[in-house]
Amino acid sequence: MRTPFIAANWKMFKTVHDAVVFAKEFRAVVKEATGVEIVLAPPFTALHGVAEAVRNSPVAVAGQDMHWEREGAFTGEISAGMLKEAGAEFVIIGHSERRRLFNETDATVNRKAVAALGAELTPIVCIGETLEERERSETLAVLDRQIKAGLDGLTGDQVASLVIAYEPVWAIGTGRNATPQQAGEAHAHIRSRLRQWFGAAAADQCHVIYGGSVKPDNIHELIVLPDVDGALVGGASLDVRAFAEIVARSRQSAV
Repeated sequence: MRTPFIAANWKMFKTVHDAVVFAKEFRAVVKEATGVEIVLAPPFTALHGVAEAVRNSPVAVAGQDMHWEREGAFTGEISAGMLKEAGAEFVIIGHSERRRLFNETDATVNRKAVAALGAELTPIVCIGETLEERERSETLAVLDRQIKAGLDGLTGDQVASLVIAYEPVWAIGTGRNATPQQAGEAHAHIRSRLRQWFGAAAADQCHVIYGGSVKPDNIHELIVLPDVDGALVGGASLDVRAFAEIVARSRQSAV
């Protein structure tokens, strides 16, 4: 059975001070948490401070993005090595906002995933359809394309170590979320493709989590689905109590 995986994506919120205050308070709340993996993804400026604040606790830290090159003339970018040095163990790759607003493609997702794995960072690879694609009944085809291109060239062992976040674009920051039936169908399809393309061990070990307006009051109905292993949480993760409640309910549902 896969351990529940709950990650907070703070996006462009929280100063260094705010992030460290949150991390210290949150650490105290979840200090006894077992049977769940917890990750905070603060802005780049707060990575080191948050990593120090949660050191030797059940909480790990992720970058929100990275470049695939180790170094170079890429103004404003950050490398996997820089994330590692700052204390990150994970990195979010291909979030829909990166795809939509900053022209991220499946090809760049692939290059970033390969670079992250090479630097011993665990990628949290985001995939998902837009509202228009869902209304055209293209959801599964979109997922197939994003999985095949985004994970191209990876081995079964590498895929087994990944986290894949299914985030229907129409549910991010809108207050809407996929119904349990919609989420269950998408996650089951992703798992079946992983099994088909990367082998049974990869499919069984890879965490596939849900993202899209996750809140304390809907996490239970999602986490109990057989192929949903956790959540990538946006807005609700900005509040210590709300995010701690999501973590607690995920642990309880997995027992």
